[in-house]
Amino acid sequence: MMSEFVLPRFIFCLIQYLREGYNEPAADVPSEKDLNKVLQLLEPQISFLEDLTKMGGAMRSVLTQVLTNQQNYKDLTSGLGENACAKKSHEKYLIALKSSGLTYPEDKLVYGLQEPSAGTSTLAVQGFAGATGTLGQLDSSDEEDQDGSQGLGKRKRVKLSSSTKDQSIMDVLKHKSFLEELLFWTIKYEFPQKMVTFLLNMLPDQEYKVAFTKTFVQHYAFIMKTLKKSHESDTMSNRIVHISVQLFSNEELARQVTEECQLLDIMVTVLLYMMESCLIKSELQDEENSLHVVVNCGEALLKNNTYWPLVSDFINILSHQSVAKRFLEDHGLLVTWMNFVSFFQGMNLNKRELNEHVEFESQTYYAAFAAELEACAQPMWGLLSHCKVRETQEYTRNVVRYCLEALQDWFDAINFVDEPAPNQVTFHLPLHRYYAMFLSKAVKCQELDLDSVLPDQEMLMKLMIHPLQIQASLAEIHSNMWVRNGLQIKGQAMTYVQSHFCNSMIDPDIYLLQVCASRLDPDYFISSVFERFKVVDLLTMASQHQNTVLDAEHERSMLEGALTFLVILLSLRLHLGMSDDEILRAEMVAQLCMNDRTHSSLLDLIHHIPENPNPKSGIIPGSYSFESVLSAVADFKAPVFEPGGSMQQGMYTPKAEVWDQEFDPVMVILRTVYRRDVQSAMDRYTAFLKQSGKFPGNPWPPYKKRTTLHPSYKGLMRLLHCKTLHIVLFTLLYKILMDHQNLSEHVLCMVLYLIELGLENSAEEESDEEASVCGPERCHDSWFPGSNLVSNMRHFINYVRVRVPETAPEVKRDSPASTSSDSLSSLHNSGTAQVFSLVAERRKKFQEIINRSSSEANQVVRPKTSNKWSAPGSAPQLTTAILEIKESILSLLIKLHHKLSGKQNSYYPPWLDDIEILIQPEIPKYNHGDGITAVERILLKAALQSRMNKRIIEEICRKVTPPVPPKKITAAEKKTLDKEERRQKARERQQKLLAEFASRQKSFMETAMDVDSPENDIPMEIATAEPQVSEAVYDCVICGQSGPSSEDRPTGLVVLLQASSVLGQCRDNIEPKKLPITEEEQIYPWDTCAAVHDVRLSLLQRYFKDSSCLLAVSIGWEGGVYVQTCGHTLHIDCHKSYMESLRNDQVLQGFSVDKGEFTCPLCRQFANSVLPCYPGSNVESNLWQRPSNKSIQDLIKEVEELQGRPGAFPVSISSETNLSKEMESVMKDIKNTTQKKYRDYSKTPGSPDNDFLFMYSVARTNLELELIHRGGNLCSGGVSTAGKRSCLNQLFHVLALHMRLYSIDSEYNPWRKLTQLVEEMNSQQGNEEQQPEVPILYHDVTSLLLIQILMMPQPLRKDHFTCIVKVLFTLLYTQALVALSVKCNEEDRLAWKHTGALKKNACDAEKSYEVLLSFVISELSKGKLYHEEGTQECAMVSPIAWSPESMEKYLQDFCLPFLRITSLLQHHLFGEDLPSCQEEEEFSVLSSCLGLLPTFYQTEHPFISASCLDWPVPAFDIISQWCFEINSFTERHAEQGKALLIQESRWKLPHLLQLPENYNTIFQYYHRKTCSVCTKVPKDPAVCLVCGTFVCLKGLCCKQQSYCECVLHSQNCGAGTGIFLLINASVIIIIRGHRFCLWGSVYLDAHGEEDRDLRRGKPLYICKERYKVLEQQWISHTFDHINKRWGPHYNGL
Repeated sequence: MMSEFVLPRFIFCLIQYLREGYNEPAADVPSEKDLNKVLQLLEPQISFLEDLTKMGGAMRSVLTQVLTNQQNYKDLTSGLGENACAKKSHEKYLIALKSSGLTYPEDKLVYGLQEPSAGTSTLAVQGFAGATGTLGQLDSSDEEDQDGSQGLGKRKRVKLSSSTKDQSIMDVLKHKSFLEELLFWTIKYEFPQKMVTFLLNMLPDQEYKVAFTKTFVQHYAFIMKTLKKSHESDTMSNRIVHISVQLFSNEELARQVTEECQLLDIMVTVLLYMMESCLIKSELQDEENSLHVVVNCGEALLKNNTYWPLVSDFINILSHQSVAKRFLEDHGLLVTWMNFVSFFQGMNLNKRELNEHVEFESQTYYAAFAAELEACAQPMWGLLSHCKVRETQEYTRNVVRYCLEALQDWFDAINFVDEPAPNQVTFHLPLHRYYAMFLSKAVKCQELDLDSVLPDQEMLMKLMIHPLQIQASLAEIHSNMWVRNGLQIKGQAMTYVQSHFCNSMIDPDIYLLQVCASRLDPDYFISSVFERFKVVDLLTMASQHQNTVLDAEHERSMLEGALTFLVILLSLRLHLGMSDDEILRAEMVAQLCMNDRTHSSLLDLIHHIPENPNPKSGIIPGSYSFESVLSAVADFKAPVFEPGGSMQQGMYTPKAEVWDQEFDPVMVILRTVYRRDVQSAMDRYTAFLKQSGKFPGNPWPPYKKRTTLHPSYKGLMRLLHCKTLHIVLFTLLYKILMDHQNLSEHVLCMVLYLIELGLENSAEEESDEEASVCGPERCHDSWFPGSNLVSNMRHFINYVRVRVPETAPEVKRDSPASTSSDSLSSLHNSGTAQVFSLVAERRKKFQEIINRSSSEANQVVRPKTSNKWSAPGSAPQLTTAILEIKESILSLLIKLHHKLSGKQNSYYPPWLDDIEILIQPEIPKYNHGDGITAVERILLKAALQSRMNKRIIEEICRKVTPPVPPKKITAAEKKTLDKEERRQKARERQQKLLAEFASRQKSFMETAMDVDSPENDIPMEIATAEPQVSEAVYDCVICGQSGPSSEDRPTGLVVLLQASSVLGQCRDNIEPKKLPITEEEQIYPWDTCAAVHDVRLSLLQRYFKDSSCLLAVSIGWEGGVYVQTCGHTLHIDCHKSYMESLRNDQVLQGFSVDKGEFTCPLCRQFANSVLPCYPGSNVESNLWQRPSNKSIQDLIKEVEELQGRPGAFPVSISSETNLSKEMESVMKDIKNTTQKKYRDYSKTPGSPDNDFLFMYSVARTNLELELIHRGGNLCSGGVSTAGKRSCLNQLFHVLALHMRLYSIDSEYNPWRKLTQLVEEMNSQQGNEEQQPEVPILYHDVTSLLLIQILMMPQPLRKDHFTCIVKVLFTLLYTQALVALSVKCNEEDRLAWKHTGALKKNACDAEKSYEVLLSFVISELSKGKLYHEEGTQECAMVSPIAWSPESMEKYLQDFCLPFLRITSLLQHHLFGEDLPSCQEEEEFSVLSSCLGLLPTFYQTEHPFISASCLDWPVPAFDIISQWCFEINSFTERHAEQGKALLIQESRWKLPHLLQLPENYNTIFQYYHRKTCSVCTKVPKDPAVCLVCGTFVCLKGLCCKQQSYCECVLHSQNCGAGTGIFLLINASVIIIIRGHRFCLWGSVYLDAHGEEDRDLRRGKPLYICKERYKVLEQQWISHTFDHINKRWGPHYNGL
């Protein structure tokens, strides 16, 4: 019921809405808003349909029925009824069809696509032919064509002739069912997501699947048109592929649609049409008459990759064998496809700029390379994957046939004869590459006879020209000859060889050249190469020449390029016989030799074996063999850490035997994108040889044995045995020996490599009889007798006639100059002299090949200047000279050996001593070495190949006469010797300079760089005690002057001030906190140091007077200011001008100059302030340190007096000096470093007590942090790195100066309470209404120490310091006793009270802890402190039984933190070294170092902390006075009184949260976790590694006053420093103030690599070393120095 009535009407209703809603956009501006409105209205209807599909199979089949029923559709939509509404909607539908460029055929017409003629494709019927192809373009009424062509201006698009039949594919659409019209509207509305989901949800229904696929195919052309017009082509592309991949991945379905709906025809035609819309005339070769058209890479279609959905569908269906076979059998399709490919042949043509630099660098090459790879190469690999067996030979023949036809058409279309146009290059020759790859496959897999698929010689000559042109252009680009074309041309050269492109571009090109070389005349080929590389004129024996086509400065690199190309051509075996595994191995070795590689980058670089047609799928075929080859050639290096802080990934590095036997420089050169990689490979090879002791010097690239050639390509080796090459080699050897210009070691290396290749690949051993016939009489007409290198090597060449410029030294003149060392007597017997012209040779061969008639073969060679492209009149004036040479290749090699070794007669044939060498010639000692080794190796091989050569080598060595002519060589020799001497001197000078430089650098590095190495001792240039110096001298790193810091011109230290909450993160338990990974695990910050201190201060402020509270504690546990320096100093006025210059500098810096940030001018360390150095002398400090014999009472008085004296500072503050101004400004900087909430703790805002508290707390923060950097104790002693670059001394002066501005009222000065007995104790309780002062026992002793010291005039005297420490120690010890008494239970207290009372009258009662403890207990018992225990008893009391040992340990541990801080302070103020010690003796060592222990103290019996006490007044009196204060407080507040007494003194070092082993556990919990603020799942979740808070990165929902949540959290949690783990990216970001940086990842995969953004999806595991480093940088506050890439975050994180 429902299916028959309701559903059809429901769907029709939906369609009517769609028809109504669609208005053809006016003037082609898409009204997306309107479309979206309609879609929003229809949302519920489409959702309803979607829900129906989810009801199961039965419902889906009902829907299928409705959607595909043609009758229903006809009845409802024809618009024939009386219903006006329906009529109107039908009209709208027709208009929509029409406006889409589609016709609605009348029913009478047979619809072409529905009933194809059986078996044959519609395209094949027409039998296409001709280069232009008769594929129709839509008539110009089609609006899309007009809107595009206006943008093109002059470059008019090319139209192709229109044909009739296939028009139906493009233009005709007839809808026969709801499904078809629904899809039509889906396309029209650009694939709304909801509709796509509905259509896809129906796919499980088989009937629907087939119907839908056919409908999709039917609409394919329409999809293409809509896509081309779409402005959101990216989203649309994704949705199209989303559908098509579901349809075409099913082989059965794809085959069915191919057979029934001509899927292949449609696809190819649609692609062809698509590209036709952007064709332009090709400018390659013959610009005027060219008939060839290419795609215009500047068009949006190519630039935005709009074609990729269609291409990817095509690649997808070609992966099915049945479909691909159909394609390969169908000649019509192949013709069409080659037509399509030829649109890309020669696209993006580059023309070399010769005059000025191009104005605008076009970036079209990206589009060109992408198009060739995606539209040509990938379908090619897809087709090749089906041509693997013998049975598929026919397919290859088809492709090759049509490919050659297309190439022939192309040559005709561009009017190509025999010379390429100069200064032009295109990197895109897809037709050549199709041809090459199918040839390679035919020989490798299908056992086809190569000659049967090769064209004639003339075609081969044409085929080789363009690939060769590319090789020559690569050399030109690397020689900077194309520099005026801008950087993009370098980009093209790199992309051409880059790993993703190389096997579809350079490899087929080189293979094609190898095929041509193996079939063409070798002399012709070799001379073509040198002519293309423009170095023909260089190959002359004369010492001077003129090159008409090349500037002198490019000659050398072009010659190197030509020789390197020949070496690659002759030694590369990728397509000439290597198996897939060998190829994989060679590729991998080449990549690893350049650099160590990570696993993923190797996978990426060796994109080889592109058999898999769709590389995007990420399946690497043969990945099994990838792993096995990798483990065979490489060792894994676990990720280590470099001290500079750069993150190392896990790397693979070549095994030693790979360097020894498999390193192949040729493969490396072929695969390097950057030239520097070749150098890098050679450096690594050199290092290996040095390390393994195989060769100490600078080695040459090793010669590597090659895989055997496939028999089809044997002809390639003829190149090595042709006279032309031998003449070139001979000439170059001669020139190198004569030191002609423009030759390099690289040239020699390549020449020798070619000779060696020739010897290795010589034909059969030549017989000696035949050789003896080649007497001198046969050698009149040519240079060499035969073409075999082995015999030509020994052939002596006597005279050579050369053409030289008239200025050359060889030309004989009558002036005295004729005796110059280079001149040679002109010989008149010109009959014996050889002349040679490469170009003429090539011309001659070319004529021979073309004409094939011997009569013309010997025609007169054309003179050189006839070179078609040389500019008229550029031929220089040349004259002929004749040189006397009298050398052979062998003799040149032996002389070269002498030259290289620098000794005469250095070569001695090794076989004369050891005949064995000739029998088993594989001598490892020749494998690695430099030029000398190479020459020896070649001579040995030459001797092995022929007895004759052996004899001649021995003869030459016996003669070793200096070469002819004698005059010349003596001069040259002298020159050489002079040269050597000069070189030696230069070398020595250089060594000296380098040594000096290195030592400078070393000292700089030590001062500047390493943040964490305790080894290098850098005495900072701050006053150390040297009696002869009167004042500290500082170097200014800006102006370079040295001098003391004065009041007028103060010097300052470069410092970085940063707020830090690291101290606040200390906890009191040893178990590190873990990152929560379940709902149960939560972290509460109750037990952090910051929280405990906060609670304490607020408790004090509740009951005591505010001003007194602020002196009883320190702040700065959170947001304390940490000051660090790199140790460099500068004049403050220099710094100001430096900042000014930074401000005017337009370069984008990573820091903000307006905030006072800069980098140290010397070491580039980040800084933001300058701390003035206090002018003082060194001797002074010596005086201050002399121990005085005053009693402690006298010292106490002095201290009190000095403190009371206001402003008793050597620098008077009243007079405003530059120094005091600077001190004030730096104090301002320090205050502004941290937020206000971390400075103001007073109840009355802005009270001076606040500043006072803040200032001494800055000193406390810096001391505490230094203690943490030293590991929390001072056992290691010595000067740590923190000490070396510490600026505490200067900081103290600045703080003291400001502290003295606030004189403490002497009434309240705690010093009184510590050192004097107050007469009437009761007076305190008089004023009840006023809050009392904080009892002295509640004071923090370390804070008191800093207050006392900073209140003293600086510089402080040592005995005053010791006096203060002694007095404070008595207070500290009493606090420890009180805390102990509160901790133990009632019985223990009574027992101790009793035992101590007995000993009270002993002589050392004041120094016995038992007595003191008993006294404290009895005093405090008077108050209510010990009462009210009933309830809390268990909580406070520790269950352990106290023994004397454990009590002693408790007291020591209580006092240690104070002693450590005090010792550090003493170390900084007086420059005394810290002694090192064991942990257990730390207390005694520090106390004796501080002067608390009497010097005569005996250490035999166990150490007792009480022995350090030195009471300034009778102990019992002062203690009872202190206890009285507490009793009077506990009268009212016993509980709080007790809580304040127990202080936690043993903080553990701060740590980041502990992370789980496997990243997945974090990811699973957090990536779905909702944000606590907005209860949504954030897009970029992050978690703080300090406190575990979950935050939204960049989340706008959690933004407060323009601060995003991460930035806000970094201020609250770390006072501006935040460390966040980004859940979806596995990386850590650091926020520091207003900047942020990506730190890297602490999670690595099994190969030790990061997986940023989780792109590769590998399981990740914690790397403990990295996490340790992160933690270290956090604790040491060195993020700013170690991480280099900072950027501003504008509060947006």
